[in-house]
Amino acid sequence: MGISANQFQFNFAPARRIYRVSELSRVIREKLEAEFTDVWVEGEVSNLRAASSGILYFTLKDETAQLRCVCFRQFARYLKFRPEDGLLVTARGRISVYEARGEYQLAVEVLEPRGLGALQLAFEQLKRRLAAEGLFDAARKKPLPKLPRRIGIITSPSGAAIQDIIRILRRRHENLHVVIYPTRVQGEGAAEEMIEALRFFNLAPPQGMPVDVIILGRGGGSIEDLWAFNEEKLARAIAASSIPVMSAVGHETDFTIADFVADLRAPTPSAAAELVIETQERLTEQIATLEDDLRKVIRYYLLRQRQQLTELVAHRGFQTLRTLLTQAAQHSDDLADRLTEAAREALRQARRRWEQPHAFLAHFDLRARQERERLRLNRVSAALVHPIRLLLAQKRGRMESLRAELEQLNPAAILERGYAIVFDAAGKVLKDATQVAPGQEITLRLARGRLAAHVDKVMPG
Repeated sequence: MGISANQFQFNFAPARRIYRVSELSRVIREKLEAEFTDVWVEGEVSNLRAASSGILYFTLKDETAQLRCVCFRQFARYLKFRPEDGLLVTARGRISVYEARGEYQLAVEVLEPRGLGALQLAFEQLKRRLAAEGLFDAARKKPLPKLPRRIGIITSPSGAAIQDIIRILRRRHENLHVVIYPTRVQGEGAAEEMIEALRFFNLAPPQGMPVDVIILGRGGGSIEDLWAFNEEKLARAIAASSIPVMSAVGHETDFTIADFVADLRAPTPSAAAELVIETQERLTEQIATLEDDLRKVIRYYLLRQRQQLTELVAHRGFQTLRTLLTQAAQHSDDLADRLTEAAREALRQARRRWEQPHAFLAHFDLRARQERERLRLNRVSAALVHPIRLLLAQKRGRMESLRAELEQLNPAAILERGYAIVFDAAGKVLKDATQVAPGQEITLRLARGRLAAHVDKVMPG
């Protein structure tokens, strides 16, 4: 039995897998993110851009290559310094892919400058920026009261600084009210607590407790220990205080941003107590009772909640959600840039459409001619009105003179002075007593009313 060639068919071509672009980008992203979850990269910062969303975009480069980088808001907010173009840094993060453009990038979580320490660099950057804004100028600083009755102290209640301040104040003044606002003076959250304390002293009761002067301080330590006093938000809170603020941070050789912004710097907390008030023989200590135990319980509760939240966020499902959110944030920035450019182009086109007819109409502008005619009309009106007003004034004066003369000749005015007009029985005015005889009737007209009279006797004048 023969076998036909059509009975044998061989297919040596492999099955093809066709990806969509978004599918391939997602596969590449997943592989890269799984392979490079924690990498350190050194390079020079260039093309730095801070988006309105809080995301930092920049490029790390060396002599032969460059790498796009993105630092999302939740990591950028914890950077101790501000990245700048040309700065040599070491970045730690994970490799990811921005699927909308098909670009791989380093999602930076930690950024450290090379050479100068991060904290020292951040200190110098902030000092230059605030000095340029005028926050260090002597003209804006408020004078301290010579004899404050109530002093606010912001510091740690367990540190040696508060003990030194209270001991000296007790020795120097008798009738003094000291209000202590306990805060942390180092570590994360310390600056926020000191800002809240400044706000408390600047508010009116019952929300706050105004004082005459505020001492903000702590004992000495390393730059890391004192860093809370170098944070920009605390510096701006000190500058915004309506109450004079005295800084008393560390030892005499320690300088912080708070020292430059404060209205007066004391070399040490003990020196602050000596500078804040003039000496008197005794001191009556009046310190408000503080709810420190409750604050500790709240801090401990918040710490526990934060720890639980951190553990929850570390779950894989949240990692996927975080990736989606970061992709959406970058896409939103792209759309915002495109919308901004479109709006600018629309404005440019509208201006061109407006400028052409405006130039045509300006050639026939009659407003200048109208203004000249209006001024000429005002001058002519003034020239006509003045003679008329002068003539009216003359006529009014003449009329007043004639009115006065008429008033003098008015018989009623004479009668008002007590005189009377005498009439005979026929109604004729009598001017001579011989015009009547005894026994005749006469009438007397007064200023108000008439009198009927009988002549008893005639006495010629």
